[in-house]
Amino acid sequence: MKKTKLFAALLSGVFLAQQSAVACTNILVTKGASKTGSTMISYSADSHTLYGELYYRPAADYPAGTMMKVYEWDTGKFLGEIPQAEHTYSVVGNMNEHQLLIGESTWGGLPQLVDPHGIMDYGSLMYITLQRAKTAREALKVMTDLVAEYGYASSGESISIADPNEVWVIEIIGKGVKMVDGKNANKGAVWVARRIPDGAISAHANQARITTFPLNDPENCIYSPDVISFAREQGLYKGSDKDFDFAAVYNPMDYSAMRGCEARVWSVFRQVTDGMDKYLDHVTGKNPDNRLPLWVTPNRKLTVRDVAEFMRNHFEGTELDMTCDPGAGPFKLPYRWRPMTFKVGDEEFTNERAIATQQTGWWYVGECRSWLPDPIGGVLWFGVDDTDSSPLTPIYCCTDRIPQSYAVGNGNMTTYSETSMFWVVNRVTNFAYGRYDIIHPDVERAMNRFEERCFAEQPAVDAAAEMLYKQNPQLAVDFLTDYSVNTAQRLFQTWVDLDRYLLVKYIDGNVKKEVSEGVFMDNGNGRGIPASPDFPGYSEEWKEMVKQAAGERLKVVQPGQNR
Repeated sequence: MKKTKLFAALLSGVFLAQQSAVACTNILVTKGASKTGSTMISYSADSHTLYGELYYRPAADYPAGTMMKVYEWDTGKFLGEIPQAEHTYSVVGNMNEHQLLIGESTWGGLPQLVDPHGIMDYGSLMYITLQRAKTAREALKVMTDLVAEYGYASSGESISIADPNEVWVIEIIGKGVKMVDGKNANKGAVWVARRIPDGAISAHANQARITTFPLNDPENCIYSPDVISFAREQGLYKGSDKDFDFAAVYNPMDYSAMRGCEARVWSVFRQVTDGMDKYLDHVTGKNPDNRLPLWVTPNRKLTVRDVAEFMRNHFEGTELDMTCDPGAGPFKLPYRWRPMTFKVGDEEFTNERAIATQQTGWWYVGECRSWLPDPIGGVLWFGVDDTDSSPLTPIYCCTDRIPQSYAVGNGNMTTYSETSMFWVVNRVTNFAYGRYDIIHPDVERAMNRFEERCFAEQPAVDAAAEMLYKQNPQLAVDFLTDYSVNTAQRLFQTWVDLDRYLLVKYIDGNVKKEVSEGVFMDNGNGRGIPASPDFPGYSEEWKEMVKQAAGERLKVVQPGQNR
């Protein structure tokens, strides 16, 4: 999602507070780094205004000459029209029927390179490409051809692309405006795309991450012909071609990029490889030159569950752990409400920006599996709201209808819907924020129980679908659609029940005693009056802080005793 780093050069004093208002995280996993041999991409669409819903675009055929309207994904603004493809592929969420999977994060970059005349914004670029490409390499060509022909309407982006065999990241930024005879002579974009080596993983989080790159390795690195020459023309670079650093030129590193963006990448890498503590000076904003690598080789093969847990991270166990300072409150809350910076006198301070954040609209972990037919191989494990409290449900890429609880139009950010998964997850999550360390374990238990059942079911579901596919591919599509929809609706009802359970159990700061989960102990008279509840109180650390701040006022003294 977009962030205001576009204006960092002008608004550096307030940039950190703004940059995390809308920001996303992607993790990229190659076949050789996956336990099953799948490729994977995760994506959190983080925004204070984005509603959590599951998009669906059916495959279609169009007569020659048909035009399609392009609307900016973030704002709904009409940008223009482009010719429609004769045939488009079906797309559910960010995965199409051929297991092509796309995610992104915005980094803004140099403000003078924005083209207000462009038609292709980054969101439209993703979803139009999903309708027109079968493979990652095809997607790269579709994307770069579209921006060259119709202009690029967004600021700098990192875009993750995976198919069942390859994983790529492309970083792209516009070329600004140079009007000649009423037309923008700078229409288009400069970009670099790199294939993540098999066996490695990568990540990006709102900061350009491609630095120097090979100039003669088209199998693994492709780039716009003018990516270096344009920088020279603009006075942005004077060195040799081989030393050209895309990120340094088009998205210079600053404090907020290190602390709010690269730290999220570090939080992933440190969990799968040794030696990452040497980058602490970088991710805490002290050393812009100590850059993280674009990819690392993990010390174990990763699963969907692993990647999901990376997406639920709050820097636990590190010096950036968000539960270990007074900002966490008495109940160890690993979140900080916006703005991201605050002042005390003339000094400015920052809150951490972890991968798991409260303002996520929706997120996914997608897996693409080369050994299965496309309708069966692609699975979008999809969730809405905060990744740490949002269970994932499997949506097979062939799915041709959407669960009601995730459907576009079932509520929005200003309209509550009692049948919306986004709203019921928010009810649970926001209730748990109030006493996080007491209530969240119940949410986590429900989340794990549901996901573990789905993971356990997957081999049998795949096998049944393969059997049907051999008889008639449409039978497999119908079966997997039913499974995806019914599983998602079962999850919705589970969360409705969880919402009620948590309210009953934790009302008014108490904790009711249970005979078993959801069965509450009564006072022995059988009239629905509970046994005396538990009063958890506050931690010793918090009581000590209160003593230091207000001890004299709150100190208990006996009558006649001097304070």
